[in-house]
Amino acid sequence: MKRPGTLGTGIGWRPEIADAVERMPGIDWVEVVAENTCPGHLPESLRRLRERGVTVVPHGVSLGLGGADRPDEARLTALAERAEALGAPLVTEHIAFVRAGGPLTASPRLEAGHLLPVPRTRDALDVLCENIRIAQDALPVPLAVENIAALISWPGEEMTEGQFLYELAYRTGVRLLVDVANLHTNHVNRGEDPEKALAELPLEAIAYVHVAGGFERDGVWHDSHAHPVPRPVLDILTDLASRVSPPGVLLERDENFPAPAELEGELAAIREALAAGGTRRAPEPADGPALGLAEPSPAATTDPGRQRLALAQAALLSALVAGTPVPEGFDRVRLGVQARALAGKRADVVAKLAPELPDILGEAYRPAFLTYASGHPMTAGYRRDALDFAAHLLVTGRPEDTRTRRELREWWLDRSGPTPRPHRRTARLTQATRRALLGH
Repeated sequence: MKRPGTLGTGIGWRPEIADAVERMPGIDWVEVVAENTCPGHLPESLRRLRERGVTVVPHGVSLGLGGADRPDEARLTALAERAEALGAPLVTEHIAFVRAGGPLTASPRLEAGHLLPVPRTRDALDVLCENIRIAQDALPVPLAVENIAALISWPGEEMTEGQFLYELAYRTGVRLLVDVANLHTNHVNRGEDPEKALAELPLEAIAYVHVAGGFERDGVWHDSHAHPVPRPVLDILTDLASRVSPPGVLLERDENFPAPAELEGELAAIREALAAGGTRRAPEPADGPALGLAEPSPAATTDPGRQRLALAQAALLSALVAGTPVPEGFDRVRLGVQARALAGKRADVVAKLAPELPDILGEAYRPAFLTYASGHPMTAGYRRDALDFAAHLLVTGRPEDTRTRRELREWWLDRSGPTPRPHRRTARLTQATRRALLGH
């Protein structure tokens, strides 16, 4: 049973497992991807969970709080609307950048389509602190931010992950979403000690904890959210629970969903790991740990600091998605792994958002998209990416099969305009006649 004022044990709500989540015993709360929810049209499953008293927390993925630009007002407004529609006690985002370029660099805007690490430098920390203060002021509920998994390391970093997060929480008062799977990922990929990171964290600032699975290939750990939670991740959770009783713990699963019984088994393993840590933990005061964090201080970021960060992030992202030279100090092999992972994710997400494309193109879809991605960086999100990909194929005379090319053209025409085209010939004739009569 969860303690008063805490979240308890939860699972990431996804449409594919919505029915299973509703039937799972012991689910105190769920987390939803903020960008995948519409405040005026919440899924019935989420409505029923809320009516049962299950807390719903929106988890944002597109703000890019670690980017050089100040947070986009429209994105902040959208996140605030979702928090209010869901009656959420808090909202969460990531310590990451997701786009670069633009006015600060006088270069084209590029989108990563993925969460990329910020350098642990004073410039980056100053920018992140100011961006978080802007977000806190715009949101109706408290904000918590998550440490991310990374394949690559920035050269010349000035702080460890634990020191960086401690400074961030101390200077802004922001809460922390600690992902123990990401600590494991960074241990494998970047040689960082998760025990040291936990020892340096301001444990009193923890809002809740993420647990997820992944896989290792050629010495690189991929935080897939599509595989079972491995023992090393559960061991890190036990270590964390030996230091503090986390207010909430949540299992993330985004792909390759197993049977409900397997998900329930993972939740049971999470509870066991928490209990094992709790037996080694020193008693806490009856009213919980004191925060001990400073009041948020005034913004102190200078434009030169933002511009330095902007140039560095633009150079890195351009190398990853546009094939420009690798910036000095980065591991070329790891950047190659990251670049391939980004292209693969683009192909997967576009296929999910526009499933007609792999249906039309068949086995040719993925190699065609990866070839396209190697020379065409994403600039405006995945939906635009799908349209641009289809247009590129058509302009270059592909597919070669006339029937397939005609299907692709019809798909593009249906989705590239402001409204879908009528498909029946009589409807098109009626529309053309109406335009003629109205003098258009």
